[in-house]
Amino acid sequence: MKPARIVVICIAAVSAIALALVVRAMGSSSNQPARPAAAATVESRPMTRVLVAASDLDPGKRLAEGDMDWKDWPSDQVNPAFIVDGPSSPAKGEGRAAETAAKVSRAADEAVTGGAKSDYVGAVVRETILKGEPIVARKIVRAGDSGYMAAYLEPGMRAMAIRVTVESAAGGFILPGDRVDVVLTRELEGAAEGAGGKHVSDTVMRNIKVLAIDQTTRAADDEQAVVGATATLEVTPGDAEALALAKSEGELSLMLRSYADAAGPSGAVRAAASGPRPASAVRVYRGGEPQVVSVQ
Repeated sequence: MKPARIVVICIAAVSAIALALVVRAMGSSSNQPARPAAAATVESRPMTRVLVAASDLDPGKRLAEGDMDWKDWPSDQVNPAFIVDGPSSPAKGEGRAAETAAKVSRAADEAVTGGAKSDYVGAVVRETILKGEPIVARKIVRAGDSGYMAAYLEPGMRAMAIRVTVESAAGGFILPGDRVDVVLTRELEGAAEGAGGKHVSDTVMRNIKVLAIDQTTRAADDEQAVVGATATLEVTPGDAEALALAKSEGELSLMLRSYADAAGPSGAVRAAASGPRPASAVRVYRGGEPQVVSVQ
């Protein structure tokens, strides 16, 4: 036999032996299903969607939709105080069809009503909530709950109510959250004899936020007007004293401001002073005879 033929046969034999060893190794590794089984066990663990803070929330923060997010939470670790929105993955024994049906139902509910998250938009944070921490009822105050007004007030501000009517509240078109000017109308005292019944009006407050009309702190989406007997305004302690004095002097009316004017200065225009304004004397000559006229 030629040497070249012998070399070719040896190479072929070595290649066959190596191929057999590779096939055997692959066959033995395929008989170990431990890892895939463990992964399947983790995937089949039931999970529930829990409402959590999307960022750090400080006390006094009014919740917007972007401040909250849904997070998958192990169903067996969900606290009863958590706000949940149903399962996010099927429990053991349930198929993909049940999971798909749940997702479709939840998507339809969110499209129509905004989902469970919309129920908490506008609530005020009572205690600090960290990012990723579940939102619980004791840490927030929803509109209508006791303590809502105290939580909703900005730090350093006060809530003060004044009496209003349909006529003095822009026909009822002033809603909670609007900005108004407060006008005082009072009768002049010490006017000239026989000239009783004179009145004067002054703007005593400007760009003041309306917190509530009666006990309504948030108008419904389709509500165009709110008619009430009182309006609760957000003022500083000093402005509250000036407003209380103005209430005792005459009738207060509210003027609705445009949203475009909401960024202007806010607060008392001048301190309401009791009694008439200082009178100025003007000398008028009629037919060559002087006559003193009192001007308010």
